Amino acid sequence: MLSNGQDEFYNSILTRQSIPESVVGGKQVASRFLEELFSILFSGYHSERNFTSKDQIIDQLELFRIRWKNLLEPYSTYADRELGRAVALDDILHNFIAKLPGLYQWMWEDAEAAFLGDPAAESIHEVILAYSGFYAGAVHRVANYFFKSALPIFPKLLSGVAHEATGIDIHPGAEIGRAFFMDHGTGIVIGETSQIADNVKIYQGVTLGALSVNKSLAKQKRHPTIEEGVVIYAGATILGGETVIGKQSIIGGNAWITQSIPPYSVVYQKSEVRVRSSNEVQGLDFTI
Repeated sequence: MLSNGQDEFYNSILTRQSIPESVVGGKQVASRFLEELFSILFSGYHSERNFTSKDQIIDQLELFRIRWKNLLEPYSTYADRELGRAVALDDILHNFIAKLPGLYQWMWEDAEAAFLGDPAAESIHEVILAYSGFYAGAVHRVANYFFKSALPIFPKLLSGVAHEATGIDIHPGAEIGRAFFMDHGTGIVIGETSQIADNVKIYQGVTLGALSVNKSLAKQKRHPTIEEGVVIYAGATILGGETVIGKQSIIGGNAWITQSIPPYSVVYQKSEVRVRSSNEVQGLDFTI
């Protein structure tokens, strides 16, 4: 016989299941989508196969489109039934395949930016195979397309796959320009309404966030704008929808910025060095 607490617990699971029930797979579906897509775009890198003709690539992309029209149908159904808006999934996927050449070019420009910007990178091939920043950026290019196509849930699942794999958290709504490089990457957070121009370089632990988390501001620009050629070093935090970091500026590590910075600026935290007396040194006894 069930106790009242157990009965409430089981009923709670029943009533809180994903609605509609047809939205299944979640992160597994998103992970599989990226795996299959990247096995085509980066054949020989993300898959063991190599194409021998353009016709093979065309055929694989068409099979990919047909397969994923069926697998993504639950998200279209969810939009229609729960959100009260129709999603033309067939058009979304046709347009996605049509836009892939541009997305693919931008991904390779990201890889080149990583190779040129990191002395430790020995080749672009190494970047594509091993750099978490490149992977997170490539996933974002895909997720951003589906976000702008108004397909619900799925773009955030795509971003979640990259987040779990790399520690880099980019909202699929963020607009990111060409030749984007995240060095090391771990702990980077880029909010939904962030706008990042071309040739920007960001180090680990950087946050592009909002000054307020008020739900009423959800449709407003809450996150900063980063202009062309900016470098943001590790641990810097830049907040606010009206905050603009001017082009070619350098933001030093651990900087805290909530107002705009003019172009060609250098912002840094000043370190203070003070020589201690011998009495101070003798009085210290740290234990870890």
